[in-house]
Amino acid sequence: MDIATLDQQLRIPLIASPMFLVSGPELVLSCCQNNIVGSFPSVNRRTTEEFEEWLVEIKVGLKTYNEGSSKTAAPYAVNLVVHRTNPRWKADLAVCVKHEVPIIITSLGAATEVVEAVHSYGGLVFHDVTTPYHARKAANAGVDGIIAVCSGAGGHSGATNPFALVGEIRAFFDKSIILGGALSSGKDIAAALQMGADYAYMGTRFINVQESMAPRAYQDMIVEADSSQIIYTPSVTGVPANFLRPSLVAAGYDLTALGAPGKVNYGEKLKPPKEGTKTWVDTWSAGHGCGVIDDIPTVTQLVDRMEEEFKTSLEETIQKAKKYTN
Repeated sequence: MDIATLDQQLRIPLIASPMFLVSGPELVLSCCQNNIVGSFPSVNRRTTEEFEEWLVEIKVGLKTYNEGSSKTAAPYAVNLVVHRTNPRWKADLAVCVKHEVPIIITSLGAATEVVEAVHSYGGLVFHDVTTPYHARKAANAGVDGIIAVCSGAGGHSGATNPFALVGEIRAFFDKSIILGGALSSGKDIAAALQMGADYAYMGTRFINVQESMAPRAYQDMIVEADSSQIIYTPSVTGVPANFLRPSLVAAGYDLTALGAPGKVNYGEKLKPPKEGTKTWVDTWSAGHGCGVIDDIPTVTQLVDRMEEEFKTSLEETIQKAKKYTN
């Protein structure tokens, strides 16, 4: 797998980002069969052995699809949390190498060890960052792409404006840049390219598809929410993240006690107030893009729509630019 091959297999330059407890084989396969990159975190399975079972299921599903279709599905990606808090990441990496996973998305640690292992069989490594400092570390580790997780992204999010972060990364990195943060439509994908990115990275939009593992109540909350219902705080997980306000209230959090980013030490978090409540299971994350999400389509319906929006937006941009090129 190389970037040129990846581009040939995509309808639109889009990666459905790996989401904890949301992304599974059905979502991944539907994305790949619709020629966008589908992905999932290895830790969505409790053990490395169970993780490998999912890999086999996805590989068999794609093989069967490719043999019965006139087109080739897009590649899939696995997200590895490369950090001491994930003691099984090396075992999961070994399984990825065994099955030659086409794309590895690393989080929290840009490890040369991962890059060398994945490059040994011709795979690609993309690393997600929220700051130029971490982007430089990823570039030095030899990654093939940097995922700029900007302000407004769901989950563990950055706080930097996308214009600034993409521009700073591009100044020293000449490989692929993938932009994430409040992207929800084909028009947003076109805008990402105009800003200097090579691919778009969408999470929240793919929570609300029929193939998602998210509970229906979670999806309905996204439909009903807008960006004002998103709270950015490190207090829930110990790292700044965006959460849906109604889910925090339902879990019993005192919203006045949630520290703003920078006011709570990283790693310091509040215990969910309600007995039996679990972070991510009962406290739900979403990005600022939730305000334009009002449905729960299939992946096919969504990608068809975004492809049309993407092409229309590019054409509209060309027409607008003509006024200034004469």
